[in-house]
Amino acid sequence: MTLQETLDMIKPADAEARERAVKRWDAIAKPLHSLGKLEDAVAKIAGIQGSDRVKLDKKALVIMCADNGVVEEGVTQTDNSVTAIVAENFLDKKTSVAVMADKLGVDLFAYDVGMVRDTRVEKRKVACGTKNLAKGPAMTRDECIKTIETGINIVFELKEKGYDIITTGEMGIGNTTTSSAVGAVLTGQPVEIMTGKGSGLTDEALIHKKQVIRDSITLNKPDRNDPIDVLAKEGGFDICGLTGVFLGGAACGIPVVIDGFISSVAALAAYKLSPKAIDYILPSHVSKEPAGKFMLDALGLNQFLTCDMCLGEGTGAVMLMPIIECALEVYNRMSTFEDIEIDAYVPL
Repeated sequence: MTLQETLDMIKPADAEARERAVKRWDAIAKPLHSLGKLEDAVAKIAGIQGSDRVKLDKKALVIMCADNGVVEEGVTQTDNSVTAIVAENFLDKKTSVAVMADKLGVDLFAYDVGMVRDTRVEKRKVACGTKNLAKGPAMTRDECIKTIETGINIVFELKEKGYDIITTGEMGIGNTTTSSAVGAVLTGQPVEIMTGKGSGLTDEALIHKKQVIRDSITLNKPDRNDPIDVLAKEGGFDICGLTGVFLGGAACGIPVVIDGFISSVAALAAYKLSPKAIDYILPSHVSKEPAGKFMLDALGLNQFLTCDMCLGEGTGAVMLMPIIECALEVYNRMSTFEDIEIDAYVPL
């Protein structure tokens, strides 16, 4: 599936199915809107699935793994060897999100879309890491599009396997630098607002990280009105792959859940490429990274969880699953006012 074919497929979600779900909530024998945003989430998923008979039987976590050349600039605590180590630990259920996903019945799929080292992780590699964005574009435009298409096609594969919802995650040392750069350009906001300490930097190192990003934007001159140009010049293969996941979900009617700051940047890129894609995107938590809330605001989304998390990997997205499923149990199983023969609540 090409990028253009995918963009052509994306239509608004089914408003009638969503409205039927809202009416179902209003008929359930409990105070109106008393589950708040959880009711909204189930109704939104109904619109995505095109049916008020919402189901989330099969859940997937898609983790995009890639290395970033900008690590050469000393913007991280560790070198890129850690990317490969953690990526393999996903397979061995030795990472935070792998443990959580195993507990919650979310099937984990990790993909190498651009790691320097080969590992046991499934290879969808476009290149062995991006180039150093401080010295020129991170990747070519063709590499960017190919990686987006990789993410799109992964979603279509998962749909064929019967998955009902996809959560997103990433692994790539240096990717808070790339996501801060992309986020700053796409939103037009200062680098200072968009940049945090990532996995842990000193105050001095943070100042350096911000300067590297500012200099790269000056050097590469990404076109804010062309998301592909921005991703190619300032992004990473992991962000591009996740952009494809969000677009793929919109094209084939599968809800896709944002994790934290990095995947929210990918969601914004997808939204910029196809505004209708927002109908298919769900938030999870608000990252503790400085721009976490700002990115959700740019998407017009409001988080479900506020836990001061900033781990990445998909931890926040996966954590949302049992909460949504509990709401869905109420939606599917609870009696209506008519069932128990009492007067329905009415809006006042």
